[in-house]
Amino acid sequence: MNESNSRTATGDPASVPTPHALLATAARIPDRPAYFVRGETGWEPTSWASLLQQVQQAARALVALGVQPHQSVCILGFNRPEWLVMDHAAMMVGATTAGIYWTSAPPEVEYVLNHSKAPLLLLEDAGQLAKLDGRRPRLPHLKDVIAMGTARLPQTLAWDDFLALGNGADAVSLQEEVNRRMAGIQLDDLGSLIYTSGTTGHPKAVMLSHGNLAWTAHALKKIYNTHEQSRLMSFLPFAHVAEKVGAIHAPARGGYAIYFARSIDQLLDHMKEVHPTIYFGVPRLWEKMHAGLAEKIGAATGVKGALARWSMGVARRWHEARLDGRQPGVLLGLQMGLARKLVLGKVKLALGLDQAVLLISSAAPISPENLKFFLGLDLVVREAYGQSEVCGPSTLNVEGATRIGSVGRAIPGLTLRIADDGEVLVSGPGVFKGYAGDEAATAEALQGGWLHSGDLGRIDADGYLYITGRKKDLIITSGGKNISPANVESDLMSQPLIEHAVVVGEGKHFLSALLTLKADELKAFAEREGLPLEGLNQHPRLLAAVQAQVDEVNTRHARVSQVRKFAIIAGNFSVDAGQLTPTLKLRRKTVIEAHRDVVASLYQD
Repeated sequence: MNESNSRTATGDPASVPTPHALLATAARIPDRPAYFVRGETGWEPTSWASLLQQVQQAARALVALGVQPHQSVCILGFNRPEWLVMDHAAMMVGATTAGIYWTSAPPEVEYVLNHSKAPLLLLEDAGQLAKLDGRRPRLPHLKDVIAMGTARLPQTLAWDDFLALGNGADAVSLQEEVNRRMAGIQLDDLGSLIYTSGTTGHPKAVMLSHGNLAWTAHALKKIYNTHEQSRLMSFLPFAHVAEKVGAIHAPARGGYAIYFARSIDQLLDHMKEVHPTIYFGVPRLWEKMHAGLAEKIGAATGVKGALARWSMGVARRWHEARLDGRQPGVLLGLQMGLARKLVLGKVKLALGLDQAVLLISSAAPISPENLKFFLGLDLVVREAYGQSEVCGPSTLNVEGATRIGSVGRAIPGLTLRIADDGEVLVSGPGVFKGYAGDEAATAEALQGGWLHSGDLGRIDADGYLYITGRKKDLIITSGGKNISPANVESDLMSQPLIEHAVVVGEGKHFLSALLTLKADELKAFAEREGLPLEGLNQHPRLLAAVQAQVDEVNTRHARVSQVRKFAIIAGNFSVDAGQLTPTLKLRRKTVIEAHRDVVASLYQD
């Protein structure tokens, strides 16, 4: 399928493996910052030259520990410099990196370690080490465990002690071995294993070659025109393909700096300090931002409130004209300038997005209403589409070619088509090698030179792709109608009160929904209505308010796709409980199985 993958690196930038790209970038801009960490007094930079020195030292240490080409190195923890260094070092010695989500439960950690046959694990702290308690006898391949940072943990090698292995008396011979292995890297060699977060069962191990990674990272650099002044806040899991490509492989080519968030909870504070030029968020993060801002704007009264709403209306009309290919009129242009000066510029500055030139939403469907809300704030959030099996992105909305509701056009070099049953098929140099150790799943996904994505969609006359649902999530009603719940769920979750929505109705004559509500909105509702929080979920006034929001969503869909009944589930869905993936996608089957009695009650009549 990928003819370029059979070649070694050439002068073509799209076929330069990441280890070689890292060397070239460090030589070109040695003193520019490669990454920043938040210290006690501010953001502390590390240069490209220093990063390369750390990577080469870690690579020598891996050789000293006996890590062989084509073996896997597992990494478990939140995004940190040690992860970045180890990822590059493993590739440099011909090994393969396999990330493990920091939210993974102990059985999931054990599964990935055994499936990847990793002889080495880098982990973050004592909390992650505890996931190995009692499991070491069942991990026959694991020889060495290394702790990030300054942690000194039992039965682990401290990070500094690990690096010291690469600076011993045999450092010269170790570096010669590293150089020899780098020179032998083939584009078809495995560069990374991405364990899909999966909505059911064990995750599959997506095999991405050096050719896949190099081609995709170079394509993104060309499309987005990233450069050494660009800034990316890193907070999505490195175990996910989007962050892997966007914060490890692409910077090695574009030379832009990444800023390591201390935690998701501190992200908004970090944004105000860093003012990133690139911000990639999954839909739930954009939806939460939307909800918080909408509440503040709705609470604004008098002249301030009127000015805010006027400015948002102006910005939305101005951007919609541009997205439609029309030039905003002179009057609208003057109004936009005034709105930016009086309101919009201040809002973007307060969010830390005043210098952002690239705002992306991907990994799950997002409601067009959310995107239109951000247009009103002078923020064009561009939806993208892809999956681990195509090394991240397949389609992008970009400057000058953005259509809200679509996920954009195919990346140049990739080809899309829609199968007879509506499935989206992809072909091109980003398409993966297959699933490690699973020939049957590989044969199902790769057929006749095409990746069968599992997603349903349509392509319009201008080449824009619209995702209409997941093939395996189709609900077949008792009337024989095939309904994709994804867009209905996305629209429900864009409503002010609704946090999560799972649409059901398999074999039934109408659709229903399991809903969870936003805790802060519930509290605000109780205060406005003078009601106690206890028992609020079943209070007639709250049920009427939720019904009104469900009714509003129903106006956007054909009758067969409308939600006729709903049940409110107490509490919320979470990653820890297994109802959400680490990228905050709903595990629909898990939720439905856990609440099958509630689902049954919706159809008792």
